[in-house]
Amino acid sequence: MKKLISTALFALLFSGLSLAQRVAYVDLTAILESVPEYNKAQEQLDRLATQWRQEIAQAQDDIKGLYSKYQAEQVMLSEEMKRQREEEIMNKEKEVREQQRLKFGPEGELFKKREELVKPIQDKVYAAIERFAEDKGFEYVFDKGSASGMLFADKKYDKTEDVKAILKRG
Repeated sequence: MKKLISTALFALLFSGLSLAQRVAYVDLTAILESVPEYNKAQEQLDRLATQWRQEIAQAQDDIKGLYSKYQAEQVMLSEEMKRQREEEIMNKEKEVREQQRLKFGPEGELFKKREELVKPIQDKVYAAIERFAEDKGFEYVFDKGSASGMLFADKKYDKTEDVKAILKRG
């Protein structure tokens, strides 16, 4: 009997505590895209990536040209000259792969530039979300755009516009 009463009391207390939790969600992508600095940073990153892709494409075209020239002249080349040309082509291909890795790899220049340009903006947005949550008494704020496992969210808990307003105020 004591066990049943204590279990019921615990369940009642736990359900009362869980009702007190306040939850909200925001669309982090929409918030970031509403920040002009973020859009400028994205444009700058896009230009940089496009420039690097063009440079890499040009280098690949140069390699294709070398290979075509090699194939056309192959019958007239000595074995030593063939080996040198093949080695030259392979070295150029290796250089292009290295350039791709240095520019676009996980720790490449694009990643570092993105961190340099976007991270301060993200920190500003996260601070605004934290300030919003503290001011409004929310215990949890989810990003509806991430793979956070949120399967359903009532629109009344979407606080994206509120966070945008805080960002605009500064």
